[in-house]
Amino acid sequence: MKPRNWNLTKPKQDSEEEPMPHDQNIENLALRKDLKSVLLLTILGLVVSSIVVFFVFPHFTGSSSFQLTHLFWVAVFAGLVAQIIDGALGMAYGVTSTTLLMALGVPPAAATGSVHMSEVFTTAFSGLSHYKMGNVDFSIFKKLLIPGAIGAVIGAYIVSIKGDVLKPYISLYLVFIGFYILLKAYKRAKVKHEMDSKNIVPLALFGGFIDSVGGGGWGPVVTSTLIGRGGAPRKIIGSVNSAEFFISIAAGVSFAILLGFGYWQVIAGLIFGGLFAAPFAAFLTKRIPTKALLIFVGFLVIIVSSYNLYRSIF
Repeated sequence: MKPRNWNLTKPKQDSEEEPMPHDQNIENLALRKDLKSVLLLTILGLVVSSIVVFFVFPHFTGSSSFQLTHLFWVAVFAGLVAQIIDGALGMAYGVTSTTLLMALGVPPAAATGSVHMSEVFTTAFSGLSHYKMGNVDFSIFKKLLIPGAIGAVIGAYIVSIKGDVLKPYISLYLVFIGFYILLKAYKRAKVKHEMDSKNIVPLALFGGFIDSVGGGGWGPVVTSTLIGRGGAPRKIIGSVNSAEFFISIAAGVSFAILLGFGYWQVIAGLIFGGLFAAPFAAFLTKRIPTKALLIFVGFLVIIVSSYNLYRSIF
């Protein structure tokens, strides 16, 4: 007589199957590679920023040593927070750092000038971090480069004369852009990975101009508009952030010539905090889901631009 099979366990359904070990291994390897890049870039950032703070800046200040005052650590905090936001979202370094510095007691003129000078260093490292994470689309990057730099030089010249008149109109424009991005995020869960690439050159020219005139704005104008057109947030953020290095050089040199140098403690602190935060921001950009990035960018632009609009009117 054939024995009965008393195994009552239900066979495992296809839908209940666990992920393939091979796929899990690939994902783990990618995560380890990204974390390794973050660690190496963080160490490099600390080395570079330390050289700038303790060796380069004493030469400019004419002192044998660079004393770390309260103003330096205030700027480190502002640079750290601003770079995390800017590197992860492609915008708001200038607006965030300037707002934080002024809230912590730094005079407005010193805050704005220091931010533009520090961006030369922070955007270079942020761009390198995004490149290592594979966040850069070079076809977009090339179209942003030259017109953005030209706009920055023109804007620096205008603001050296009188640029406050334009700020309310710029902020109002950015509020509308923020709402447009939110509409895109909630209207569809997934954005296109191919967008309409027309008019990128005039957009970059306008963005560079706004960045110099408004004390920040390259990211909110260019990133917001390109994402609003349907671009993939990760690639747009990485490309705009990388191009910002050259825009920052153009603006920084222009402001140095037109307005002179000052407040080296603030510039040094912004560089130190910004270089430390840049790799982590690039890592967040790669890991945050597309829809979450869209929603975060939309609300960030609306809140910051509304605040700037209020300040410029009242």
